[in-house]
Amino acid sequence: MSGHSKWHSIRFKKGILDARRGKLFSRLAKEIIVAAKAGGGDPDNNPRLRTAIANARAVSMPNDNITRAVKRGTGELEGVHYEEVLYEAYGPAGVALLIEVLTDNRNRSASDVRTILTRKGGALAGANAVMFQFDHKGQIRIAAGKTSEEDLFLLATEAGAEDIENDGGAFTVTTSFEDFETVRGAIEAAGIEMESAALVYVPKNYVPVGRDKAKQVLDLMNALEDCDDVQRVHANFDIPDEVLAELSAE
Repeated sequence: MSGHSKWHSIRFKKGILDARRGKLFSRLAKEIIVAAKAGGGDPDNNPRLRTAIANARAVSMPNDNITRAVKRGTGELEGVHYEEVLYEAYGPAGVALLIEVLTDNRNRSASDVRTILTRKGGALAGANAVMFQFDHKGQIRIAAGKTSEEDLFLLATEAGAEDIENDGGAFTVTTSFEDFETVRGAIEAAGIEMESAALVYVPKNYVPVGRDKAKQVLDLMNALEDCDDVQRVHANFDIPDEVLAELSAE
C-alpha cells in the first residue's frame, strides 16, 4: 500500500472522530444534493445517490439531514446550486494532485485553492497536465472486523473487483470505473458494512518523497482537504512508513 493510501486511511479515521464531523457532514450533504439533482431522488434508481446516502449513514449522519439534502437536490426544498470542478495541480517534490470541488461560487473556490497551493509550495497546472497520471477507479473501504479477508476476496473478485488491500485495520477494494456499482452492490447485498465507497483517481505511478519534503506535502494535503469547497484530494506521493508514522502522530 502506498504512503498516500496509508496517510489517507489515518486521516479518514481521524475525520470521523474529531471536530471535523460537521465539515464531513457538509461534504456528504453536497454530494447527496448533486447526486439527487443529476439522477433523481430515488436511490433504487440512482446509483450515485445510493452510494452517497450509504457513505453518509456509515458516519452516522442523521436521517433528517440526509432527507433534506435529497429534497434540496430534487427541488422539493429550496437549495443551493453546486457545480463540480476538478483542478489539476503540482505540489512539493513534483507530487501530482487532482482536487475535486463542489461549489456554489466557482471564482471563490478557484481563488481559495490557488491561495492554498501558493502558500504551501504548490501550483495549479494546465488542463490534462496531471490527469494522464491517474486512472479513474472505484474504491470501497471496509473495517477488518466486518468480514474475513478470504470471504471478501471471493465475493469481491467474483463481482469484478480488481484488487483488495489490507492495511491491518481495514480492507480497500479497488474496482474499474465500470464495475464499481456492481461490486458495491454485491458487498451491500452480502450484508457487509462499508466505511466508504467512492469513485477516486488512483495514481499510475508514485513519486517517492523523503523526510525533507514529507511534512510540506502533508501540510498541503491537510490544507486542501480542510477547504470547505474541496470534496477529495488525490495525490501520487509515497512517503516511507516510518516518516509517515512520525508525522501522523503530530
